[in-house]
Amino acid sequence: MSVQRSYYALKPLMPWRLRVEIRRMRARFLRWKSSEIWPILPRAALKPDGWPGWPEGKRFAVVLTHDVEGAFGMSQTDALARLEEEEGMRSSFNIVPEGGYDVPRALREDLVRRGFEIGVHGLKHDGKLYNSREIFRERATRINAYLKDWGAVGFRSPFMHHDLNWIHDLEILYDASTFDTDPFEIQSDGAETLFPFWVPGIDGRPGYMELPYTLVQDFTLFTVLHEKTIDLWKQKVDWIAESGGMVLLNVHPDYVHFGTGDAPDGLFKAELYRELLSYIKTKYAGQFWQALPRDVALYCKAFKPIRPAVSRRKVCMLAYSHVESDNRIIRYASALTQRGDDVDVVSLDSIRCRPRRELLNGFWINRIQKRIHNETSKWEFLSRVLGFTVRAAWTLGVSCLRKRYDLIHVHNIPDFLVFSALIPRLTGSRVILDIHDIVPEFFGSKFKTGENWITEVLKIIERSAAHFSTHVIISNHLWYGKVTNRSVDEAHCSTFINYIDLKLFRQRDRTRKDGPFVVIFPGGFQWHQGLDLAIRAFKEFLKTVPNAEFRIYGHGDQKENLLQLIKELDLEQRVKIYGVVEVHEVPELLANADLGVVPKRANSFGNEAYSTKIMEFMSQGLPVVVSRTKIDSFYFTDKEVLFFESDNVEQMATAMVELATNTAARERLVEGGKRYIAANNWNVRKSEYLSLVDRLIEGESVTLKP
Repeated sequence: MSVQRSYYALKPLMPWRLRVEIRRMRARFLRWKSSEIWPILPRAALKPDGWPGWPEGKRFAVVLTHDVEGAFGMSQTDALARLEEEEGMRSSFNIVPEGGYDVPRALREDLVRRGFEIGVHGLKHDGKLYNSREIFRERATRINAYLKDWGAVGFRSPFMHHDLNWIHDLEILYDASTFDTDPFEIQSDGAETLFPFWVPGIDGRPGYMELPYTLVQDFTLFTVLHEKTIDLWKQKVDWIAESGGMVLLNVHPDYVHFGTGDAPDGLFKAELYRELLSYIKTKYAGQFWQALPRDVALYCKAFKPIRPAVSRRKVCMLAYSHVESDNRIIRYASALTQRGDDVDVVSLDSIRCRPRRELLNGFWINRIQKRIHNETSKWEFLSRVLGFTVRAAWTLGVSCLRKRYDLIHVHNIPDFLVFSALIPRLTGSRVILDIHDIVPEFFGSKFKTGENWITEVLKIIERSAAHFSTHVIISNHLWYGKVTNRSVDEAHCSTFINYIDLKLFRQRDRTRKDGPFVVIFPGGFQWHQGLDLAIRAFKEFLKTVPNAEFRIYGHGDQKENLLQLIKELDLEQRVKIYGVVEVHEVPELLANADLGVVPKRANSFGNEAYSTKIMEFMSQGLPVVVSRTKIDSFYFTDKEVLFFESDNVEQMATAMVELATNTAARERLVEGGKRYIAANNWNVRKSEYLSLVDRLIEGESVTLKP
């Protein structure tokens, strides 16, 4: 509170314009430093446990409040109320009882009669309410008298000061002295939630509801930040609506300009406020509950929502991939954000036209480089990866000026991408290297080089990257043995298969009622995936199932070869190649297909590369034919999938026909698949990953069974 006391002691001595310029300079720095927590703090969207939703099934709530600071503001309350009446809305006016201006009883009673609410705004507007416990107790007695006299049940502290324990001295239904996130406030600790929450009683005093404001205040927006539009308000409203939270705004009648022409310095045009109300009414007609603060408090008091407990770890995911189509990264990042961690993802540019920086599923994505999957040589591939590594190192280095990450989780390929985390590592961040694919073997398969000096260099890089890292995650048990034998001690290594998240891959309803028998493959177009074999098998499959269609989704260096093969086999009307789809789109595509195929080559990198798509097929009740590779034979049996010998086109076609024509066989595999994913999914291992993160950050030794 010492900074506050100093500010309010000096405030009367400083001209208004000087005070504003000081706040503007401070705000410019804070806006840069706080860009990842303001105006949107992702974890604020976490709902309280057991949250029942808003009345009548409304999507979100809209609560309008006003703090009347001085005589000029008091003179404008009626005009502001009329503006809201014209828009069909109502609000509360928080008035300072001893603020140096008259508070006409007739005006208060008239506002209440018209459907507005009156609240108490401190006792005096001098910033001294929280200077000491004794001062607060003394003023609380007088505040309570005004609450009773005015018939008010709500309170807001001047300058948004707050101590939620002290506020128990007040005889109130609700307090509104906090915010979800606002670094520009002198007391900037936010409630970090978009929802009302219950503050339990203490020392025999009753509890009360806390209603944080969630839109930036008008003075901050227009005077301090010097914004000329309400775009920040609209952006936040859209996010709150999507999150199902509470839009609570504090507009001061003291700063509203109702006249014609430009607003004087320190004021903003009333039409900007009207524009916000109109925006909400028009875009979200019928979707929101417009309520007075007391109504929200009464509604929520019945079930007393508790503010969500959050972890607040700071984690960065780094990957040379398109994160929107990468189930593994979305799964990790979502698990962290769902417990309240701050998560950033640094990745390739979007597969579609998306912003360079975007909030997705509660975490921020920072896209730093484009990639077209058209590398024709290993050196072209290397140059692009090196470019990304340099950009990533710069991005992480600059980020350290804003905040220190507790953990950097780096996903290969390549292994040397982990060295982008050098600066965070030197400043104390823990680093995980997540080996999705073992690079020496992947390189040899992709460029058909076999074992040579390059693969030996890649093994040295793998070993160096593992030693640089705090911990290494390996994506399957076969590779665990290989990597621990050559690159990392078992004590610093664990295995996390790319399990599916059943929240994302919940069973979807089939919407396609008729049409062709659909065979489907979503994934990479690399040689080891064996898609050319699947296309040849599909040609044979058509002889028995002539109404079939093969739908392929993804990208990779074999695309042109696949298109040429389709043309040679005269399958242009039956085999359709689509682009990459985002992870959230995959379940619906699978639910509307009839058969999944995994045609990997056993004499390639694919022999030991785990196929997550098998579990994705199972999640949607889709039977699947699978090449008998070493890895898939390790994890699956004939009870869950129908195997065929790798590279055997005829056997693959026969397996496809079997599942297309034999209903009993289909049903047997569908039921086996459901049992498999019930026992093997992300929910089973998520707690282990979160525990691993916490223990690494706390500096504890970690030993997990493979």
